[in-house]
Amino acid sequence: MQPNSALAPDAAWIDHRDALQEWLAALPADAALGFDTEFMRRNTFYPQLALIQLGWNGRYALVDPVAFDIGDSLQPLIGAGDAVTVMHSASEDLEALSPLLPHGPHHLFDTQIAAAFVGMGLGLSYRALVAELAGAELDKGETRSDWLQRPLTASQLAYATLDVVYLKPVHEQLAERLAQRDRTAWHAEDCERLKQRACYREGDPQPQRAFRSAADWRPEQRALLRRVLLWRDHAARTLDRPRPWLLEDAAVMSLAQQPPASASELEQRTRGQRALRSPQRSELLDLLRRPVDADEVAATAAIPESPQGDAKKALAAMKDCVDARAVALDLPPGLLCPRKALEEYVVTAQWPEFLEGWRRDVLHDELARLLP
Repeated sequence: MQPNSALAPDAAWIDHRDALQEWLAALPADAALGFDTEFMRRNTFYPQLALIQLGWNGRYALVDPVAFDIGDSLQPLIGAGDAVTVMHSASEDLEALSPLLPHGPHHLFDTQIAAAFVGMGLGLSYRALVAELAGAELDKGETRSDWLQRPLTASQLAYATLDVVYLKPVHEQLAERLAQRDRTAWHAEDCERLKQRACYREGDPQPQRAFRSAADWRPEQRALLRRVLLWRDHAARTLDRPRPWLLEDAAVMSLAQQPPASASELEQRTRGQRALRSPQRSELLDLLRRPVDADEVAATAAIPESPQGDAKKALAAMKDCVDARAVALDLPPGLLCPRKALEEYVVTAQWPEFLEGWRRDVLHDELARLLP
């Protein structure tokens, strides 16, 4: 197969609201709409939406969100209507779209998730999926393009259009295979979960749980770690800068474990943090100096430790159980139950939120019997 970027069909360039609404108005209410985005996230906390690609029944449109305020134009058909929005690996796209579609598409069909459910492997790329199901090879040449530049090059326009051209045949084949395997409902549930996770914009209220090396810290230190992490997240969102530009993880750990004695020490220990200016350093120093009280300690969730001893043996048994169930269901083990979820369960004995829904029906009773 040869890359076919030069064979991309024509797509309407839409740079004002009336044209977008006219294009969408021509679609039936229950259309299966191919949908993709291009966005930039180099220097910001929030992804910068740079392009929206639409495709339906041989008609294609490239929408320029930089040129006009799209507002709620997408909401009637996609956000609240009966249209099926077909996307591939949609999590980052949904995050970029969340100002326009706060709750995501009403009906999302993620082709990467569908491919995993029908035995094509976990995390399959769009390029590989198109090659397998449509017999076409997509060019990767514009993957790292500057999508905010205007005008876009002919190569960028072709690349962007082809990202939605093959969603129709891919969707049709995957939907049929899901139905044959009786996995349509499971796929829809995972797509709904993906929407909820991607469109949640408030941040993790217990971010310290991701820092396992702090599991054996004193409760007051863990509470201070949480306080600093919550501040970092809030400041990054307010400034629209990446979290590590304010404080890298190693700096967060160091400051929480051993707070600086003075402003000069804080400045010395955080030198090189690109978004940490005097106002933020002052806020941070106040946070680090303020005593941790009993209420803050109580509000700080424990950090799950790595399984040891009997828990480690139970984890191995649970992993074998998941692998056996995955073989029986012809599903990737990582789709059925990621190792991280098993580790959380074996340490806390609390059923993980990720394993609710269809996974609980499949796994709960067998895994519960293996708890140490």
